[in-house]
Amino acid sequence: MADVVVLGAGVAGHTAALHLKRLLGKEHTVTVVTPNSQWNWIPSNIWVGVGDMPAEKVLFPLADVYRKQKIEYLQAKAVAIHPDGSETDPRPFVDIEYTGQGRAGEPGTVHYDYLINATGPKLRFEATPGMGPGGYTHSVCTADHATHAAHALEASIAKMRAGERQTLVIGMGHGTCTCQGAAFEYVFNVDHTIRQAGVRDLATIVYLTNEAALGDFGVGGMVFDQEGFQTTSELWTKSLFRERGVLAIVGAHVERVEDGVIHYETLDGTKHSLAFDFSMLIPPFGGVGLKAYARDGGDITDTLFAPSGFMKVDADYTPKPYEQWKATDWPSTYEVPGYRNLFAVGIAFAPPHAISKPLKTPNGTAIAPAPPRTGMPSGVTGKAAAITIARRIKNPDAPAEPASMAHMGAACVASAGTGLTKGSAAAMTMLPVVPDYDRYPTGRDVRETRGELGLHGHWVKLMLHYLFLYKAKAKFGWPLIPE
Repeated sequence: MADVVVLGAGVAGHTAALHLKRLLGKEHTVTVVTPNSQWNWIPSNIWVGVGDMPAEKVLFPLADVYRKQKIEYLQAKAVAIHPDGSETDPRPFVDIEYTGQGRAGEPGTVHYDYLINATGPKLRFEATPGMGPGGYTHSVCTADHATHAAHALEASIAKMRAGERQTLVIGMGHGTCTCQGAAFEYVFNVDHTIRQAGVRDLATIVYLTNEAALGDFGVGGMVFDQEGFQTTSELWTKSLFRERGVLAIVGAHVERVEDGVIHYETLDGTKHSLAFDFSMLIPPFGGVGLKAYARDGGDITDTLFAPSGFMKVDADYTPKPYEQWKATDWPSTYEVPGYRNLFAVGIAFAPPHAISKPLKTPNGTAIAPAPPRTGMPSGVTGKAAAITIARRIKNPDAPAEPASMAHMGAACVASAGTGLTKGSAAAMTMLPVVPDYDRYPTGRDVRETRGELGLHGHWVKLMLHYLFLYKAKAKFGWPLIPE
C-alpha cells in the first residue's frame, strides 16, 4: 500500500487529490493537508466583490467531500518537508501544524511515499506598505476579502447617490504582480455595478497596472486572427477601456499606499501620487514559506526552493537574458530534481522566468509581471502529477505524464459585468500559454488564439461557475468535466 500526500486544496491540490483517489481506489491512501476548512472557487470572488453573489455561493466545506471520497483530510498547514526522512525515521515525511479539527496549534507529522506540493501562494500584501485588508486597499483574493470589498464599494456608491464624486482605483499593487486578469475583471464589474446604480457620471475609474501595455495579462500579449486579419490583445483591450470610459495607467509599480493616496512609479522613472476613495489592488505572490531538511537535519531549503519560495521542478533555471528565453525552459513533468516521488504543481512550482518581457525604470525598479499559473494550468498540472503517481505506484520506472505550459492551451472567460440580459464577458483562448517563437511566428497558433466580448461570454462564465463547483464537489460524472 502506498501513501500519497497532497499539500494544499486549491484548484491544483483538490484536482490532484480527486484524481488520485479515482485512479488508486481503496488499495492506497490519499491524504490532503490544507489549513482551510472550505474550498473557494476563486474566479467568482469577482462577483462577490461587487455584491452580485454572496460568499456562500463560492464556498463549500471540504470535509464532506473528502469523507465521501475516502480521502484523509487534515486541516493543517505544512511547515517543512523531509524528502529523505531523518536519521531516526527513514521514511519521507512532512512536518505540519494543525489549524482546525479541534487541534489548532498542535504539531504533527505525515509520512508519504509520494508527495504533491500544491500549497498555492502567500498573498504578499506586506510588499507594498499600506496595501491590503490591513491597510488602505481592498482585495478579492479570498471570499472574505471580496465580501469586505463589496461593502466598501456599496458605501462608495451610496456617496455617489448623495451627489459626491468618487475615484476608484483598481489594479496591481506591485511591479511584480501576477493575476492581471482578476484586476481586469474586477474593474469592469465595478464599472458595470456603478452603471446599474445610475451614478456612473460621478465615478472616475482608474485601472493601475504593471503591464507595459494593456492586454499583456502577464503572458506577453496575444495576436488574434479574426476574419482573416490579425489584431492584438492590446488593440482589443484598449477598445473596451475606451467604450467603458475606464482610464488606464500602465507600466506602474506601487511604492506605498497612504490613507486615500497611492504613490507609484512608472517605467520612465517618474513618480506620481493618485488620490482615491476606493481601491482594490492585487498583491504579489510568493511561496508559503516551506522549509526542507536533509536526512542529517541540514537545511536544504535553498536547494529545493527558489528565492521566491516556490518549489524548483524540471525547468531550466539558468539565468539568461529575455532574448534567449525558450519555451523549452518550462517544466514538463513538475517533478522535483532528484526525487521521483515529489512534485510541485499550480502556483507552487517555480517558473524558470517570466513570460512578459521584464522591464526596469531608470531608478532600477523592476516592473515585470510574474507569469500566471492559476485556473486551467493549475488543474491540468495537478491532474498530470496524479496520473504520474498512479503509474509509478504500479511501475516505479513509469514515465511522467507531460503537461508543459509551452504546449498547453488555455481558455479564460473574464467577466465584464453580470446579468442574464445585460452581462458581458471577454472570452479568450491561447495556444500555447508560454509562447514558442520556434514553432509560431507570433509565439502562438493564431488559429487557436482569439478573443471575443459579449453577452454570450457572461453565459459561459456563469455556466462554468456552476460546472466547476459541481466538479469540485465530486458529484456524479465529475471526471468528465475537463480541467
